[in-house]
Amino acid sequence: MRRFATLAKGIAMTALVSLAAGTPAFAGTFVYVSNAEDGDIATYGMKPDGELQPGARAKAASVVMPMAVSPDRRFLYAASRSRPYSVHVYAIDSATGALKHLATSPLAESFPYISLDRTGRFLFGASYAAHLISVNAVGSDGRVAAEPLQVIPIGRNAHSIRIDATNKFVYAPTLGTDQMFQFTFDAKSGHLAANTPATFQMKATTGPRHFITSRDNKFVYVLSELLATVTTLSLDGKTGLLTELGSATGLPADSKLGPGAPRGGVGGPNAPPRNTDNDIWAADIHMTPNEKFLYISERTSSTLAAFSVDAGTGKLAYLGSTPTEKQPRGFAIDPKGRFLVAAGEKSPTISVYAIDQASGALQLLQKYPAGKGANWVEIVGFD
Repeated sequence: MRRFATLAKGIAMTALVSLAAGTPAFAGTFVYVSNAEDGDIATYGMKPDGELQPGARAKAASVVMPMAVSPDRRFLYAASRSRPYSVHVYAIDSATGALKHLATSPLAESFPYISLDRTGRFLFGASYAAHLISVNAVGSDGRVAAEPLQVIPIGRNAHSIRIDATNKFVYAPTLGTDQMFQFTFDAKSGHLAANTPATFQMKATTGPRHFITSRDNKFVYVLSELLATVTTLSLDGKTGLLTELGSATGLPADSKLGPGAPRGGVGGPNAPPRNTDNDIWAADIHMTPNEKFLYISERTSSTLAAFSVDAGTGKLAYLGSTPTEKQPRGFAIDPKGRFLVAAGEKSPTISVYAIDQASGALQLLQKYPAGKGANWVEIVGFD
């Protein structure tokens, strides 16, 4: 992070590792990165010390972006945001990490975010450009049904959709209306119904984008794309309703960035080109498995910000920011909470950081070749 950056720079190892053609030859932890411009998914084996062994790429389609892993870690799902909008399903080889394409199914719209319920039987999607969410059934073989069970219009610029830890409540933030849509979920039928009230209204110009839920299901942490803040919400386990507790900024005090504004969606009609200017443009959010630290990415400054987490109150405290890959849309933390892998949409490499278990500081270990438009990262562990 910014005050951690000097330490990280001094001990960083930045030599590039040549891309190997084969698949990783050992079991353990595997990293997957979707490359939007190349239309494929890069695979890497992660060794115990965080070193990555590049493997074969799995073909997908143009503008492949969001990914999700089934709860049993058998399948990887990747959505393409070019027409025809579709989701690609891959079987994950637990021994080698290799991806085997199983099926491609149509999706209702261009989705910047997909996720699964806790059983893996239903796939959720959120569409930024079409202002809607959808639910598709998933078979026991991992294949996604061609026809959605539901397509539900919601507020402007739906940017993500996730279920809570109990598999009873689903939330979808709408960046353009500063709302968290609240749903109840029937795990037998896959049916979503509006909760009462149907929305939680956040502060104006917040621009809620991605969010995560604490393991005990008491807190929801919502990233603001337009302010680079993280808002802590309490989650009522009985009703599924949300209440705001507070927020913390993910920018250093000397940041020159100003509040952002909603941008055109990928695949949307007359979408203006993406650009990097002086606007805040936060992207992704993840927390370490022990929930001591939370991280977000900010694309304009190309940084990763870290927060400490108070498990009792949900309160966050900003720790600092670390330079990373250019325009970091996605990153992920390994299942043991030891390493963070970040990708940049405008970078030819991905970076692996060691997470200091006491301070949360990120130490750059190595950079590895990446595809064009690298944007989404998933890490799957089998050991």
